[in-house]
Amino acid sequence: MELVRTQVGFGPRVPGREGHAAQLAWMVAHLDSAGVEVQTDTFTHVTTTGDTLHLTNVLARAKPEATRRILLLTHWDTRPISDNATDPALRSTPIPGANDGASGTAILMELAGLLEGTPPPMGVDLLFVDGEDYGDYGAGDMLLGAKHYAEKLPPPGPGRPIYGVLLDMVGDVDPRFPVEPTSVQYAQPVVRKVWDAARRLGYSKFFPDAAGQDIADDHIPLLNAGLPTVDVIDFSYGPGNSWWHTPEDTPEHVSPSTLGMVGQVVTELIYSGG
Repeated sequence: MELVRTQVGFGPRVPGREGHAAQLAWMVAHLDSAGVEVQTDTFTHVTTTGDTLHLTNVLARAKPEATRRILLLTHWDTRPISDNATDPALRSTPIPGANDGASGTAILMELAGLLEGTPPPMGVDLLFVDGEDYGDYGAGDMLLGAKHYAEKLPPPGPGRPIYGVLLDMVGDVDPRFPVEPTSVQYAQPVVRKVWDAARRLGYSKFFPDAAGQDIADDHIPLLNAGLPTVDVIDFSYGPGNSWWHTPEDTPEHVSPSTLGMVGQVVTELIYSGG
């Protein structure tokens, strides 16, 4: 939870803003101090409106020598507008991004130290993608870091992750993680692994087998690249999803117990052999 508060304290982590640069430096330093192998991949993207974005994916690798690997990913940037704010005067302001960005990032950053202290049975890649939440849906200015990573994936074989798990909006005070339908369609065995891990820990109430709604998220470029990837997402943030993409996406609407639960599920997945 403290990692969530620290990220929000940087201000908007929007590409080109001070908070974005501050978070990147802090995140890399934190991962370095955890002892995992850290790689940064900086790239540019010209938006449909002509803005040039300077973006950076961060990859932290535990047990880098292992040829059998899994991928855990999240996005660390935040949206530059609050397009769902009820007050029209607030819609041009950036979201704080406590849940939508900081929650998944906090879990993976915490996990880095655990993986280094207790080596996992396989290699684990922790990917923090940039540029997920910048533009308009359908305009080509979303999911930029995931697309960039997917374009550079090596062919199937040793060293390429065998599957991926995306964490997005995983800190809600009222958690519920139904199965995302596209994940089931294209990565059903991975869905089973994750939801079975939750069941073994007694979290079936929060990880029901019921289907949720289709989500256009960072797992889509990876699925398109042939990497089975599931989306763990609670897309009901606040009453009627009323805190999503609004100024209400703040730390008081994020729960330490939810962060802990999701972190435990991912840890169970890893240490049970993936």
